Amino acid sequence: MKSIQALREERQLLAKEARNQMEQKGDRAWTKDDQATFDARADKIDALETEITALERLMKIEIEDHNRDVENFRRNPGALAENKPRALFEKLLREGPQALSRDEMVEIRNTMSTTTPSQGGYTVQTDVAKELIDALKAYGGMRGVVSSITTSQGNPLGYPSSDGTSEEGEWVAENVQASSADPSFGTVGLNTFKASSKIITIPIELLMDASIDVIAMVNKRIRDRLGRTMNKGFTTGTGTGQPTGYVTAAGVGKVGATGQTVTVTYDDLVDLQESIDQAYQDAGTCRFMMHQQTRKVVRKMKDGAGRPIWSESYEAGIKTGTPAQLLGADVTINNDMAQPAANAKTIGFGDFSRYMIRDVLDIMLYRFDDSAFASKGQVGFLAFSRAGGNLLDANGVKLYQHSAT
Repeated sequence: MKSIQALREERQLLAKEARNQMEQKGDRAWTKDDQATFDARADKIDALETEITALERLMKIEIEDHNRDVENFRRNPGALAENKPRALFEKLLREGPQALSRDEMVEIRNTMSTTTPSQGGYTVQTDVAKELIDALKAYGGMRGVVSSITTSQGNPLGYPSSDGTSEEGEWVAENVQASSADPSFGTVGLNTFKASSKIITIPIELLMDASIDVIAMVNKRIRDRLGRTMNKGFTTGTGTGQPTGYVTAAGVGKVGATGQTVTVTYDDLVDLQESIDQAYQDAGTCRFMMHQQTRKVVRKMKDGAGRPIWSESYEAGIKTGTPAQLLGADVTINNDMAQPAANAKTIGFGDFSRYMIRDVLDIMLYRFDDSAFASKGQVGFLAFSRAGGNLLDANGVKLYQHSAT
């Protein structure tokens, strides 16, 4: 989807072309082709205006959904005093650091740990950062099924891991000492990496509107972009400059037979399930994960009796219904996974709580109101957030890989 700014620029270009066409023709008679060209531009301009209006309305609706009614803070001095750090952060977003008094800047430093004010960079207030991180769970599928921790700093971290599925006890005769079998622990790196929201432009008019919750508005744009970026990293990240995705860390539980470059069979799915130790499956937390296009393939599959192996989700107007299931296990759709292709790893199965996400509260926010933005009636915001992820137990999740040929 194009941004509002891109649509406005496209409309402006079309209007300029239409105006030039009229000036070049002057008083000369127009041909049918001239009229058709002009009408096509006019129709496109109308369509763009409709789309721009719809996007503006959608933006306002989304903002209202997350609106915390900042105006109530102004009308209620008690609430304002109680939420002063948040109100100062709002003022910083709306008007920039130049609008803050010396005392207010001191409070900003105390609550947000100012870093590079000459460049407009501030550490996002802790409670605001928590809201942003919590909201990221709605993106992509990974955060909804994995484990996560939040740290205040992004220093290197080794997280302990252990696989006890092969451990067992023993029978001991009378008066015989029991053997020793200490659990084996490993360490998995949970280092953090910096993700960027890219620069987000917001019209000055929205920032000036007192009824708009500017914190929610900026957070919404940030989490849309960071959420999608992070989900891709947690899914297929290489571990170099980005998290180690579960697809990168997990082993292959089943490889399709020759000729299955874009297909998967019933037997393949059974083999994939059985590649996971029953100890994990007994916990009832194992599930499948796949791209929507892979789901399209799997939904058409049938067992030996001709029965579909896919059970559709059931919502029936309630918020939490029965999720879609495949061979008795829940299914999570993650469109950052590969689609069916030669050698592609398209389906994951296992206990995804064995994957750990680490978020850092130290989120950096920059505000830009220089001439590049002011000339367009906009203010720019840029956020940097640090996060990491890794699969703590490689035996807990396995992958289905299509054949090479």
